[in-house]
Parts: sequence; C-alpha cells; structure tokens
Amino acid sequence: MSRNIKHLLVGGLITMTMSLPTATTANESDLRLTIVNPENLYDPTPNGYSTAVIVPAGARVAYISGQGGQDATGSLSPDFSVQVKQAYANLRSALDALGAKPDQVAKLTVYVVDHDMSKLGVLTESVKAMFGNTLPAQTLIPVPKLAVDPMLFEVEAVVLLK
Repeated sequence: MSRNIKHLLVGGLITMTMSLPTATTANESDLRLTIVNPENLYDPTPNGYSTAVIVPAGARVAYISGQGGQDATGSLSPDFSVQVKQAYANLRSALDALGAKPDQVAKLTVYVVDHDMSKLGVLTESVKAMFGNTLPAQTLIPVPKLAVDPMLFEVEAVVLLK
C-alpha cells in the first residue's frame, strides 16, 4: 500500500471517529415525561387523563399488553368496577416487573364493553387513584366484546423506562 493511501486511510478514520457523538449519561430529570394540557383545549384532568405527553428523546419505551380484570387464578368478577380495579392492580404488577412507576406511563388505551356514561366514574376514580396528578394521555375505546366473554374492561400502557 502506498504511503499516500495510508495517509488517506488514517486521515479518513480520524475524520470518521471525530464525527461520532460522544456518549453521555442522562440524569434523572432528563428522563421525565412532559405533560401538555393546552389552555385553549378542554381540561381533561377531571376525567383522569392528559391531552398529550412527551417522551424524552433517546428514552427506552416499553409496551404493556392489555391487562384485564382477571385475578391470579384467572377468575373474572361479573362486576365492572371490580374488573377495573383488578385490571389496574394487574397493570401495577406489570409496571413493578419492569422496575417502573405509574408516573412513567405516557399513554393508556382502555377498552370498555358496552360503554355508557355510568362507567366513567369508575374509570376516572381508578386512574386518579393510580396516577395522582401525573395523568397519562389516554384513549377510551368502546367495544362490543373482548377476548374472553366475561371480560368487561382492558387497559394497555406505553411506559418510559429509566
């Protein structure tokens, strides 16, 4: 290999390595969700959710599949409120398994069989009990049925991992 080619190769490697980003360690405050509730939109917080949530750049994200109201034995209560409370307890167990806390949940999607306005109170109470003032973005989807006939409620989550 000629001396000029060696200089080009070494020069190219130096140029390439100089353009690589330097690794930095994010601190705890860099890994927080930003909740956005614009003043010119309806305030959704009394109903237990936020309009939008921003996940910081470069964050790891986990997706928790739908958690229903089954207890550890797989049994389902026929009562909607019991299923909702159990589903949120199951969601909490999934968060614990990830080493995450409720304030790391960016988005919830909930599915409600035969939804009507009487069910909103139960849903809002459960969300506020779990998330306090750090309310995730949330979508409620009314459905005719879920995977198992006695299921009345299911919740899935998108979670920021620290």
